Amino acid sequence: MPENVIENPTQLQSQVEKTSKLSNIYKFRELGLLGFIIILSLAVQLRNPSFLSGENINDMMTNTAILSILALGMMLVLITRGIDLSIGSTIAISGMVAAQVVSTYQDLNPVLIILLGTLIGMFCGAINGVLIAKIGLLPIIATLAMMNIFRGITFKISGGEWISSYQMPKSFVSIATGTTLGINNLIVIAVIIYLLFFYLINHTRTGRQIYAVGSNPDSAKISGIKEDRILMLVYTIMGGFAGLSGVLWVSKFASAQGDTASGYELTVIAACILGGVSIAGGSGKISGIILGSILLGILNNALPLLNVSPFWQTGIQGLIILVAVIINTLVKRGVDRNNLMRRKI
Repeated sequence: MPENVIENPTQLQSQVEKTSKLSNIYKFRELGLLGFIIILSLAVQLRNPSFLSGENINDMMTNTAILSILALGMMLVLITRGIDLSIGSTIAISGMVAAQVVSTYQDLNPVLIILLGTLIGMFCGAINGVLIAKIGLLPIIATLAMMNIFRGITFKISGGEWISSYQMPKSFVSIATGTTLGINNLIVIAVIIYLLFFYLINHTRTGRQIYAVGSNPDSAKISGIKEDRILMLVYTIMGGFAGLSGVLWVSKFASAQGDTASGYELTVIAACILGGVSIAGGSGKISGIILGSILLGILNNALPLLNVSPFWQTGIQGLIILVAVIINTLVKRGVDRNNLMRRKI
């Protein structure tokens, strides 16, 4: 009999008790991430007293709002064992179209522009959904192809030219710069979206089906869940969030260009991974991706304040992400071992 097989029930119980500690860490890992954010913030504050000023905190929250919206959509995609590499290009194409429309029709209601950008994004996301759910392409292949197609279309319709702030009406720019009840509109939009999707994910049948498809696709099919519909749904939602973010992005930076948000999909995926979303599917919490987005927002804000070289900033972020993935993998492995041993007792 192999040496690693534990025959003694007492020994097995002892091993379960040890690995249960890892299980507790996994369940409450958000608290650890929150603690790290607090420690990091205090450390930066000691080096630069302006870091935790009201103005800088508001800037960080505003800059993190778009990232958090995209991370929510990416979480749904990752839960279903997928990935979407086209969101940066979707941001660019929806933002460019929105900018072209408002530069031509200056009096157009900003709400209609937001709706237009969101619909463009949903259309792009639906294309990804068809390729993945109906045709059966691997998510990474389908979205990689569409990433280049959407980016090419953006450059084509823009003619390689930028649309700058002087071509945009103040009503459009105020989407991102304005406030509601004293709170920046970007933050308000992000909070509303999170409240709606917190209910969808945690209190509806559709939310449970999304997790079921990612946890065990075969069991989901046997139980009657239509996997293709769920995949179409999550990719369309992801596209819609990217389209909305395209409008918010152009409004915030008052500029639309062909390479807008180039490579930003990797930042979004990083926020999800930092928040504990499993790239293997079936696992992820809204609280985690909020904290993951906040951590990236803090890093993006704090490193320049600390005069860290731009060449090092990306490397530091990558190192933190790598450490987070390693910890997640080790803890998840311990939890799986713990669950296996409990079934043996």
